[in-house]
Amino acid sequence: MLSSSTAPSLRLHHHQLARPHRRRPPAPAAFRQFQSPAAASRPRLPAGAGVRARGGTIRAIDAAQPFDYESRAAGLLEERQRLKIAIVGFGNFGQFLARTFARQGHTLLAHSRSDHSSLAASLGAAYFQDPHDLCECHPDVVLLATSILSAEAVLRSLPLHRLRRSTLFVDVLSVKEFPKNLLLTSLPEGFDILCTHPMFGPESARDGWDGLPFVFDRVRVGDSPARRARANAFLNIFEREGCRMVEMCCAEHDAHAAETQFLTHTVGRMLATLELSSTPINTKGYETLLRLVDNTCSDSFDLYNGLFMYNKNSTDLLNRLESAMDSVKKRLFDGLHEVLRKQLFEGKASPPLTTTTSNHTDVRRRQLLLEGKPPSPSVPTPNNVTVPK
Repeated sequence: MLSSSTAPSLRLHHHQLARPHRRRPPAPAAFRQFQSPAAASRPRLPAGAGVRARGGTIRAIDAAQPFDYESRAAGLLEERQRLKIAIVGFGNFGQFLARTFARQGHTLLAHSRSDHSSLAASLGAAYFQDPHDLCECHPDVVLLATSILSAEAVLRSLPLHRLRRSTLFVDVLSVKEFPKNLLLTSLPEGFDILCTHPMFGPESARDGWDGLPFVFDRVRVGDSPARRARANAFLNIFEREGCRMVEMCCAEHDAHAAETQFLTHTVGRMLATLELSSTPINTKGYETLLRLVDNTCSDSFDLYNGLFMYNKNSTDLLNRLESAMDSVKKRLFDGLHEVLRKQLFEGKASPPLTTTTSNHTDVRRRQLLLEGKPPSPSVPTPNNVTVPK
């Protein structure tokens, strides 16, 4: 046997080398608990480590690289949460939602009475003029994004028998008890129902959805893990955008919405009839009112009418608003009459009036004085009142 000092140099040819074993990727942490203590403590060679032979190091050029289980698992989870969403009612609000759905990687289908095929194509959505063709694509979610007034007619036009028997229906109408009852009475029992209301729109959410409220009610969701996961995946669309998620029953939503939404739209439309415009001396409060007019009047009157027609709390609120206006006017005019019964500039009480006619004459005289106009001779000046010059 040759000693290492006298042995000739040994060269290994490529065909004489044993093919190195491919390294297995490290097991995920969840599986390491099943390893024996000896195996767990055994040192591991670094990736790409070669086999050392005399005269140099032989490296395997196809050595396995580390496997990223965490990112792979995250990718699989995200892929499972991608939904095929059919948007029924591809108008202004449906398009607004579709942009975010598409950005998050969901598959989009669209249907509407008007032809929005070009816009749908720009968002990567398949557009269907015929609802039968839409339903035959078997979407995971059917999103009802019509106006409140047309929701019932549109829902009844859909061929529900062409959908999967466990399809999830979601509405985004601005009232909630009406669509809840409509969906419960119109859909087969096997269909899931999720009533939602994004409390924002294209104008109020032009800078993003972060912090904006999203109200939802799981009206009917099946017990299977897959159906619960599908409903959660839809809600996760809004949660990922930073929405403030508010789970609330439909009746409670409508009670609050009469004040937070219907009242806002009513005041905005009342102000719009005044034809207000910007002035050189705008206050912050006045600019807020101008923005309110812009935000409310950018929505269709059908939306406002639907908020009134399909929310039983709206009539009561209108009556309260009218009563509040009468109360404010009464307080103002009562104060005006009180001032007119006193001396306008000296703060002394006028002589008491004895007849209704003299009362009306006195009010007229004082109104003329307030306007800086001297009364005519036929309208005597009250005692101790100085006529403005």
